[in-house]
Amino acid sequence: MELMVLLNALVTRLLFVLHSLIGVWRVTAVKKEPKYWLLALLNLLLCLETGLTLKFKQGRGYKWFSPAIFLYLICTVPSLWLLEIHHGTQYCGNEPGAVQVNVSNQDFNQSRDSSHGSEGIDHHIIQTAKVFVNQLSTICETVWTLALHQTFLLLLVVGRWLLPIGVEITRDQLSQLLLMFVGTAADILEFASETLDIEDVRKNYALINAILAVWTWSMLQFPLDLAVQHIGCKPSASARRIPSLLLCRYSAELWNIGVSLFIQDGPFFIVRSILMGHFRIFNQMLVFFTAKNILVVTLQLYRLAVITLDFRATVLQKSRKGEVCCCPCEPYEARTHAAGHQDNEMKELVAFPPKEESQAPSEDH
Repeated sequence: MELMVLLNALVTRLLFVLHSLIGVWRVTAVKKEPKYWLLALLNLLLCLETGLTLKFKQGRGYKWFSPAIFLYLICTVPSLWLLEIHHGTQYCGNEPGAVQVNVSNQDFNQSRDSSHGSEGIDHHIIQTAKVFVNQLSTICETVWTLALHQTFLLLLVVGRWLLPIGVEITRDQLSQLLLMFVGTAADILEFASETLDIEDVRKNYALINAILAVWTWSMLQFPLDLAVQHIGCKPSASARRIPSLLLCRYSAELWNIGVSLFIQDGPFFIVRSILMGHFRIFNQMLVFFTAKNILVVTLQLYRLAVITLDFRATVLQKSRKGEVCCCPCEPYEARTHAAGHQDNEMKELVAFPPKEESQAPSEDH
C-alpha cells in the first residue's frame, strides 16, 4: 500500500471524526444533558469503514459511491438537526471581541508565572488552553451553528478531494466533481441559513423540521460520483431498447438533471413557494432565490428535451441507413471519434493497396 494513499485515507477520516465530535460536544453543551454524548458512537461506523477500506481496497475509493462521505453525513447531520431545533429558543447576546480580550488578559496574568522553569511553562499552557475552551463555550450559539454548517460543507468538498480515488474515476473527472460540489455546497448553505433565519419560520416547529428534512435530502448527492461517470452497459438485446440506450449514452447528464429536479433546485423551489404562497412570508432574498430555482429547473427541462430530441434524431438516422444502433457503452463523442478513425484507416488502405496486389499484374506479363 502506498504511503500517501494510506496517509490521505487516515487523515481525511480523522478530520471527519473530529468535526463530528465537535458537533456532539456543542449539542451536549446546549442541551446540558450528558446522554447526547451517545451520538459520538456513530463514529464507530466510520472507524469500521476505515478498517474495511484499508483491508479490501488498500485505502482507495469505490466506484460511484463514497462510504466515508456517507458515514460522515450520518455522524454529523443529527447534531446539526438538534442545534437548529434548539436554536429557536436561544437568544444571542454576546459582544464581538469579548473572547479576544479575555484570553489576552489571562495570558498576561499567566505570563508572570511562566518564568519559574519548565513546570511553570506547562502550567501556563494548560491554563491558557482552559481559558480558550471556556471562551469558546460562551460564543453565541447561532455563531456556533452557522460555523458548523460552513465547516461541514467545506469538509465535504475538501475531504472528497483528499480521499484516495479508485481506478474507475480519473483526476479530470474528480476535478469536475469538486467544482460541482463547490457550487452545490454554496446553494445548500444559502438555503439552510436563509430560510431558517426567518423569524416566522422559527415560530413553526413543523416548518423547521420540513426545511431540515429537505436540507438532509439534498446532502445525499455528495457521496455519489454519477455526475461525472458514464454507466458501463453491455450491448445486450435488452439494452438495445430506446430508454436503456438513452440512459447509457447520457448517464452523467441525466444524473445531473435528476439531481437538480428532484434533490436540489426542485425541492428548494417547492419549500420557498410554500413559504411565500401559504405562509405569506416575503423578503427580497427569498423572492430572488425562488426565481433562481425556477430558472434552473426550466433550463434543466430544456436540456432534457434537447438531449432526447438529439438522441431520437440519431436513432432515426441510423435506422434509415440500415445500420445497427450505436453501442450504449460509450458516449456519443467517443463513438464518433472511433468511427472517424476507422474511416481514415479505410481511406488509407484504398489509397495505398497492399504491395503484393500491386505487383501481381506485372508478373503476368
